[in-house]
Amino acid sequence: MVDSRERKRAGTGLMPKKKGRRIPPKLTEAEQDLLAHMEQGYQLETHSLGGNPILRRLKDDEVVRPLSANRTTIKALEERGLIHSGKGS
Repeated sequence: MVDSRERKRAGTGLMPKKKGRRIPPKLTEAEQDLLAHMEQGYQLETHSLGGNPILRRLKDDEVVRPLSANRTTIKALEERGLIHSGKGS
């Protein structure tokens, strides 16, 4: 004889498995700051070698120079796949 608990559990095996959620990498304060600005509509710009980063808000052309970010910050975010370079104008 099957009790009511076993009947309820029997259907759970047919549910699709939940996909494992990817744990985001630990970010430095500078990396977090850059990504937070980008989420707020700023675009990251650098010179051709990836240095001297600035953040430009496209809607009003406001420019922010992040003091704590540098070329290695940009490179680390690119290597983690959090940002990618686009075509320059």
